Amino acid sequence: MRFGKAAAPKGDLGASRAVAPRGWRHRILAVGAAALVLPIAAGAAPTAFAAPAPSAPALRAPAGGYEELMVPSKMGPVKVQVQWARNGGNAALYLLDGLRARDDKNAWSFETNAMQQFANDNVTLVMPVGGQSSWYADWTSASNTNGQKTTYKWETFLTEELPAFLEGYGVSRTNNAVLGLSMSGPAALRLAALHRDQFKHASSLSGPLNWGAPGMREAIRVMMLDAGRFNVDSMAAPWSPAWLRMDPMVFAPELRGLPMFISSANGLPGQHDRPAGLGGVYNTANAMGIEAISFVSTLAFQQRLKTLGISAIFDFPANGTHSWKYWEDELWKARPHILGALGA
Repeated sequence: MRFGKAAAPKGDLGASRAVAPRGWRHRILAVGAAALVLPIAAGAAPTAFAAPAPSAPALRAPAGGYEELMVPSKMGPVKVQVQWARNGGNAALYLLDGLRARDDKNAWSFETNAMQQFANDNVTLVMPVGGQSSWYADWTSASNTNGQKTTYKWETFLTEELPAFLEGYGVSRTNNAVLGLSMSGPAALRLAALHRDQFKHASSLSGPLNWGAPGMREAIRVMMLDAGRFNVDSMAAPWSPAWLRMDPMVFAPELRGLPMFISSANGLPGQHDRPAGLGGVYNTANAMGIEAISFVSTLAFQQRLKTLGISAIFDFPANGTHSWKYWEDELWKARPHILGALGA
């Protein structure tokens, strides 16, 4: 457990207001940690905290170690899983979760071998926890279809509050990459496009990259209702500036000069698909359909970039569905490009 300095709160977007005591910064050691030290009752709105200013001198992050941090934010404390750079370097790779992001762990940490892939590399893996159906965006309001109490402000967290916190441990604000899959694929591209001073590389795996396609908004609506009963209209009104700001086809010109790795399979079952029973068959069929949608939109996005004269590395595996083991494979393909962009 290690404590640092925190700035005074700047605002409260939760159900109650509390001032974080000076000196609040919590780190939970991975080995032997049995529970979070900041308990939040089930269903209760988290208390809001302001992002801390980085302390000086910087705290030393253990080279190659794994920790779980509780990071203050306007949404309340956010858990972040971290695997520190093997040799203490300042580069970081943000790994964003999917539509059904859980509140206890980022799926990259247990559905894939992501940590093993980068275990010997000089880059810190940053895996934020939570954000189900958020698209990692700053929402207009809290969702009114599921009783959400705190408005999602994920872009602010990922580009302001979290980098400021990590800077206190020697992680650069400017030498980062971001990678997302499915829901977080377009989010990763958006964060990099609109925060070029922070990110040097972006990757999208099986992401829906053409939000203007016929029926896409309603498809997103159905997906969000299914994953937590979230209301897409609370995220952004139809065709509003906030909505268009999240459409990769719209912000594509802002990606010029940014190294990118973008992939999608075609939805045909491959080596990782071994459905068992009716449930397995249903899940595989669903994964086939979603990946096919991602494939079509990724092809459209490839053409959009080509029209703009913007280069990116595209990978289209011969087979594959919308599932984690295929994203694990694509992460391995993206890895050398990420490390090269970060000088790690």
